Amino acid sequence: MIPGQDSTDRRPSQGLPGRFVSLHQASTTVPATRLNKPLRKEIGRVRLALLAVGLLSVLGSGCNAVVLAGLLLAGPPTIEPDYDKMTKKSLRDKDVKVAVVCFAPDEVRLNFIDVDKDIAKYCAHQLNQHHIPVINPDRIQEWLDKHEDWDKPEEIGEATKATHIILVDVHKYNLFEENTHELYKGRAELLISVFEMQKDGSTEKVYTKEITCQYPLETPRETSEISYDRFRREYLGRLSEEVGRLFYSHENGDDMRDVI
Repeated sequence: MIPGQDSTDRRPSQGLPGRFVSLHQASTTVPATRLNKPLRKEIGRVRLALLAVGLLSVLGSGCNAVVLAGLLLAGPPTIEPDYDKMTKKSLRDKDVKVAVVCFAPDEVRLNFIDVDKDIAKYCAHQLNQHHIPVINPDRIQEWLDKHEDWDKPEEIGEATKATHIILVDVHKYNLFEENTHELYKGRAELLISVFEMQKDGSTEKVYTKEITCQYPLETPRETSEISYDRFRREYLGRLSEEVGRLFYSHENGDDMRDVI
């Protein structure tokens, strides 16, 4: 804990929804005289592709021009969620309802107050943003606070009516570069497990994955350049995105922005 900083500063203060709303809200009709966003994006790609062909052809790199034009037209390759690939199922399937729970050992929570609650909230928000039905993490936390002796995921599933329970088990967590408090560099080692509720009220573990998340990927951030709370929020956002990508598709190369 940073000296002189109140523990309440460690809670997410922005970027999280006040409530989890329906994912099927009606969309606003676009006037007929305006192009919709996907069409504008596609036209933009075509223009970029034609420009690339023109420029690279002039430079005598016709083959490279064709490859680049194809990339710009189709967009970056999309990576299938690891969960879908391994289980042949999807958390976007009909009638799926997900509960996210995080556990962190005492030695981690001693230095980073409420990190387990924060990770659960950020991960739930990330999934919700990608149209995976998630139970409000505040409701889950309220149940956990009243049942501190719980030890089976089916207890959470039964209490919240969840069909799937994502358990995030934190093994290591730190926001600072090793051996210094002058540089920020978030690191975490997590074990992600998914339990599926069965008809008899029990659960079956259907998926596990160990992940390591480092941010930034290369150069640490000076503590004089960014506040502790802002970096904490940035790292939680990056960490929850790493977890979320196990369950929703993303584009190859999305990590490039995290190099610096």
